[in-house]
Amino acid sequence: AQASLSAAVVPRDTEPWQSDPRFPGLERVGGVDLSYAKGDDGSACASLVVLSYPGLEVLYEDCRMVAVTALYVAGFLAFREVPFLVEAVQRIQQEQPKLRPQVCCVSFGSLLAGFGVACHLGVLTDLPCIGVAKNLLHVDGLVRDELHREQIRSLQKSGDTFPLTGTSGTVLGMVSSLDLCFVNAQALRSCSSSKPLYVSVGHRVSLDTAVRLVQSCCRYRIPEPIRQADIRSREYIRK
Repeated sequence: AQASLSAAVVPRDTEPWQSDPRFPGLERVGGVDLSYAKGDDGSACASLVVLSYPGLEVLYEDCRMVAVTALYVAGFLAFREVPFLVEAVQRIQQEQPKLRPQVCCVSFGSLLAGFGVACHLGVLTDLPCIGVAKNLLHVDGLVRDELHREQIRSLQKSGDTFPLTGTSGTVLGMVSSLDLCFVNAQALRSCSSSKPLYVSVGHRVSLDTAVRLVQSCCRYRIPEPIRQADIRSREYIRK
């Protein structure tokens, strides 16, 4: 099933607003998150938020408690969590279609992980999706070892880069100091933090577009759509 879905991924720009670095025509950016209740990995809150762009004000939020029954299997997290996120996208399409996001930021791996949640969600909903992670995924020999840490420290100015090359010899991405974040390939270094943010192509978006969009959505280290989805899902659980 995963191989079939993976074959449907479109790792390039498909929307008119993606052709211009200023993203004219982009008005709504979504963020999704799944937060688990403390001490209970079977109970979680699935959240979808939609923010205005470029203002990044919350236009819509949907938080629902869900029962997670599928077992966690490394490499197949999407089969455990994506169904609830797909339902959230379907609800907004049915109830408030004018607020449906034009692109979604997902706090899970994507092409950098082989086929992660951002890819899975993108293919099932046909939404452009971008994967964002705070940590380097250990894929194809990539590890956050001393060499990797030294390379991150070497990023001094915007435009500095180094390749993410797996043991297979495949260049899986580029680490780039672009003021704020990091993507499928590129790591953008935060001006206020030495920790990079790893961003990757999910579906119907190119790497360059993903980098620019993530950067433009960062008020803090985490892109605002994902940050708001996380904040609201955790608050929903608390209440």
